[in-house]
Amino acid sequence: MKKHAPAPVPTKPDYEKALRKAGIRVTRPRKVILTILRETEDHPDALEIFRRAEQVDKSISLSTVYRTMKLLEAMGAIYRHAFEGGPSRFEQAGGDHHDHLIDIDTGDVIEFRSDRIEQLQQEIARQLGYDIVHHRLELYGRRRR
Repeated sequence: MKKHAPAPVPTKPDYEKALRKAGIRVTRPRKVILTILRETEDHPDALEIFRRAEQVDKSISLSTVYRTMKLLEAMGAIYRHAFEGGPSRFEQAGGDHHDHLIDIDTGDVIEFRSDRIEQLQQEIARQLGYDIVHHRLELYGRRRR
């Protein structure tokens, strides 16, 4: 029987290190926000991050959340998604490329990857005389009943 090596555990981003390297002070409120971002599995908006942070430290302000998210985005540590019909939402940068399906009834964001879609995009770009440098695919749908 052939044994398979366990899948590598993805490393969590070190936002503190990135901010310090950029010369930005890491305050207690920022540490709370960074921990929330590092541990999140979803795509929270700034208000949701604020709500989670406020449960840990009541002194955290919404403006601190916005400033921190703006800094991390500018550094390329997080991605901002402006999904149609809602506030900007955030996710950790890096990791494997994936696309998003947004449930228009619940606002849930489902990540997926399709080799067929990726190949078709490359084929279309090639036929039109282009090389894809970057792309983002967002599908909006309603769950079948």
